[in-house]
Amino acid sequence: MFFGRDSELDRLASLWRKRVSSLVTCRGRRRVGKSALVEEFAKRTGARFVKIEGRRPEKGWTNATELAAFAEQLAAQTGAETTTPSNWLNAFIRLSDKVVDGEKTVVLLDEISWLGYFDDTFAATLKIAWDNYFKKHDRLVLVVCGSVSSWIRDNIIDSGAFLGRRSLDIVLKELPLKECVKFWGESAKRIDARDVLDVLSVTGGIPRYLEEIDPGLSASENIRRLCYLPNAILRVDFDEMFNDVITEQPVFVGKVLRILVAGPKSVTEIASALGTEKSGRISKALETLAETGLVSSDAGLNPETGAEVRTRRYRLRDNYTRFYLKFVEPVGRMIDDGSYRFVSLSMLDGWDVVMGLAFESLVVNNYVDLLPLLHLGGTLITSAAPYRKSAVRGRGKGCQIDLLIQSQGMICVVEVKRRDIDKSIIREVDEKVSCISRPPGVSIRTALVFDGTIAPTVEANGYFDAIIPFRRLLGL
Repeated sequence: MFFGRDSELDRLASLWRKRVSSLVTCRGRRRVGKSALVEEFAKRTGARFVKIEGRRPEKGWTNATELAAFAEQLAAQTGAETTTPSNWLNAFIRLSDKVVDGEKTVVLLDEISWLGYFDDTFAATLKIAWDNYFKKHDRLVLVVCGSVSSWIRDNIIDSGAFLGRRSLDIVLKELPLKECVKFWGESAKRIDARDVLDVLSVTGGIPRYLEEIDPGLSASENIRRLCYLPNAILRVDFDEMFNDVITEQPVFVGKVLRILVAGPKSVTEIASALGTEKSGRISKALETLAETGLVSSDAGLNPETGAEVRTRRYRLRDNYTRFYLKFVEPVGRMIDDGSYRFVSLSMLDGWDVVMGLAFESLVVNNYVDLLPLLHLGGTLITSAAPYRKSAVRGRGKGCQIDLLIQSQGMICVVEVKRRDIDKSIIREVDEKVSCISRPPGVSIRTALVFDGTIAPTVEANGYFDAIIPFRRLLGL
């Protein structure tokens, strides 16, 4: 199943309008569909497709092992010789020799960090191969892809050696909500939006996880089968994912990640939770987590000054990671020996709080699709992020705003709630609005995105400029 990614496919297809080869980097979280995107691109444009995938290094392996695996894959797809190349330059020359000029060809070097794991000169050799061999083909798109986004950034994107050589850099994120619904097929028309929301609160918009959904089952039963059976995909995938992409100080980075399960925090707050001093080590861990797509740094603009907020906060944007660390990892041994009994989602201690955070994450991650529903589809947005104002003695109360959307002359306070809504929501949001010192010439609008029932008095009051049930974001 392949859904969405129209923008990325269009950008890739535009490369065929060039009469020279193109070098593309593709980054993103593991399981987000990077390889599938490149293969779909080749399929839709009628191009020949060659995929060489690096193998996860194991004990006793050497550079020769990776080179031999490269040769085997190339031979199987192109008929090239199977002998192990003496080095990476010879391997790339062998690959280049199998590219036919005049024929559209997409070459995917997947899990690139594993290909070059044992050779510190790998990236430099790839640059030489590009300049002297790959680039000289007239209908070649060479895609360098991998889950270890930091490797691609360090060795290609930020490397002076590749300056001016890349045609495109794609950072692939989770699927938009309307594309996620397509995994339910025709059943989506017959099920309640809360069922879809519960599943997305666990899987996020990760295509590989959504492929495992059985549309004929309830959310609770789908989650039981995905998470709470021995060797189930979402029981085992976190450790595999984390160990693959976090290659430096994994234990410390894991501690930082776990602190964010309870909600967004600043570097200072993370340091306090760790019982240590604020340091560059924490910032580096957060930078690594952000590069993998698990964490987001929602800086945004201060609505009162127009400048960037002074204190940057970090939130866990990956719903699967939050659910796994909160509800699966603690009972992992019981799941593995078959003694854990999952009855329903509501039995999970702290379910409502964690799912509230997951719901906020889904809305914030998909704020672009929210804009037309706020009548802001054609507006230039200057900032869209959660916002927090700390209370200062003698200068008023603080506030926490789920999503603050800003454009020239307008501020929109968006409240996100996963519960039944009564008239108390008006007072709650109005206190947040009052917390902002509105600059001259700026209007403040209010919006409510919710999943649940809403009291008629809330809609009749007219306080909110927009009231949006979550099912509209889903396209249901």
